[in-house]
Formats: sequence, C-alpha cells, structure tokens
Amino acid sequence: MNGSLPASGLSSLYKVKYLIAGLLTGSLMTLAVVTAGLYSAPARAEYGDIVLNNFSDANGIRPVIFPHWFHRIRYACKSCHSDIGFPFKAGGSKVDMLKIINGEYCGACHNGQIAWSVENCDLCHSALPKTPTQVHKSVLRAPK
Repeated sequence: MNGSLPASGLSSLYKVKYLIAGLLTGSLMTLAVVTAGLYSAPARAEYGDIVLNNFSDANGIRPVIFPHWFHRIRYACKSCHSDIGFPFKAGGSKVDMLKIINGEYCGACHNGQIAWSVENCDLCHSALPKTPTQVHKSVLRAPK
C-alpha cells in the first residue's frame, strides 16, 4: 500500500477506523518530532541565520537566533525590509521587546494571530550567551 486509502473493498466502518488511526498516528508523529526538536538538543544558529545581541546580554537573556532563510522562503524581502522596516544589516535595527510587544519589527507578525506571540521567550532567545550579533557563517561573500 502506498499510504493512500484503497477506494474499493473496505466497509464504511473500516474506512472511518483507518482514517482515525491515520490521523492519530500523524498527530502523534508530529508531536514527537516537535517535542524532540524542542527538548533534545540545544538551539544553534544555522547557515544564513541572524544572531541578534544588541540588548540581550545586558538584560540577562540569551541572544535571539532569527531564522532568516525560513522566513525568506515564505515572504518577499520587501515584507520585512521595506514594509516592516528592518535594515539590510544584521543588528542594524534597535529591536527590543517593548517595540515587539507594541507591534513593531517582529511584533508585526509575532502577535499571536499571524505567528506565535512573545510569551515563549526561548523560541527566539535561544543563542548561547555572549554570541555576537552576526550573520551566521558563510553567507557573507569572501573578500576579493
């Protein structure tokens, strides 16, 4: 079987049981993957991520890891860099939590309606303390 429900040869009751079992299995697998991702390994910046530490260390909280490419595959550059106002430079904006809570910068989307809100600090503040503001690793062009 290729993962799809066979069209013939199954009673309606069996089809419902098959569907429920598939949904539960999928839900449990999703929960397991999400849980493993949240708790099994420390967060770390990946290629193309932006680490933001303009204010974090001074305020006793971990720096932010912003998954730039995750956002970029979903939104055009202008969505954040023109419409919301992020400059084209890592750390170039003076984003702080008050601005985010007031709907500026990240808060334009991370408001609990479009994307998660600010109650779960560790979702964003996940870099190791003292990690400097930077574009992570080799996304900057090598000097000529």
